[in-house]
Amino acid sequence: MNTPVRQTNSLAVVSLVCGILGWTLLPFLGSIVAIVCGHMARSEIRRNPQTQEGDGLAVAGLVMGYLVIALSVLAVVAVILFFGGLAAIIAFAGMGH
Repeated sequence: MNTPVRQTNSLAVVSLVCGILGWTLLPFLGSIVAIVCGHMARSEIRRNPQTQEGDGLAVAGLVMGYLVIALSVLAVVAVILFFGGLAAIIAFAGMGH
């Protein structure tokens, strides 16, 4: 009846909290921290599965972190394409004179 007590990995909790912060207060920085801590937490949990838990928390932090990074990259690309297209239209309109 002596089952070992499993503790939640603290890096997994940090990853989840920073993933949430990445969506709210610290968009880019929080996401980077969530990704780094999430990978470190999953690695620690895999090495010590009898004593640590929290893989789901780490995965949630990773997903939120990667989503914010991906959406940020897409937003930057969209802005570049929009203003690049706008500059091209203005350049072509000016050539007609």
